[in-house]
Amino acid sequence: MPTNQTLAGVVIAGGYSTRFGDADKAVADLAGTPMIRRVVDRLATVTDEIVVNCREDQLEAIDAALEGCDASVRFATDPVEDRGPLAGIRVGLETATREYAAVVACDMPFVDPALLELLLERAQGSDGAVVRLEDGWYQTTQAVYRTDAMAEACAAALEGDDGRILAAIDRIDCVTVAESELEAAGVDDATFESVDTQAELEDAADRLG
Repeated sequence: MPTNQTLAGVVIAGGYSTRFGDADKAVADLAGTPMIRRVVDRLATVTDEIVVNCREDQLEAIDAALEGCDASVRFATDPVEDRGPLAGIRVGLETATREYAAVVACDMPFVDPALLELLLERAQGSDGAVVRLEDGWYQTTQAVYRTDAMAEACAAALEGDDGRILAAIDRIDCVTVAESELEAAGVDDATFESVDTQAELEDAADRLG
């Protein structure tokens, strides 16, 4: 079992998956396993506290998908649906009880636990750690944040009608990790791949199968 008692996992699953079609991609079958279960199982290797943010109408299916997993799972449902990932992060972090939380989107089944351990290490003494990709983009939904500080920052950004995750990150003391550092740390280069369409689901299934 994971021994780190400072880290929780927060999985963001409340989006409507418009590019994926009518089905909920969170529970889509990915090589025999629901996609969100693959994310949670990977998170469960570094933390035994998992919070899943989702809509009320997703609860039953996601709960069934996570039955018997190795971590304690709690749900944090969106009080107002469709406010975007920033609102989901806020609700998830407000439910988590650990000092830091690894926030991961439910459509990232290749998330590498080694990355989350690296980000937790880099976040010590600050309010979080995020990877800056080579194209300048920040990978905000596979990152580690200080739970209370980021929850407050999310609330402040939403109060100002700014739904960007970066609007919250700008309000905290967050360490940046260059993408070029990840290979030396042994992080799988597929960690940031997301599954947004049926075609990407089929490709991911072929690789996992």
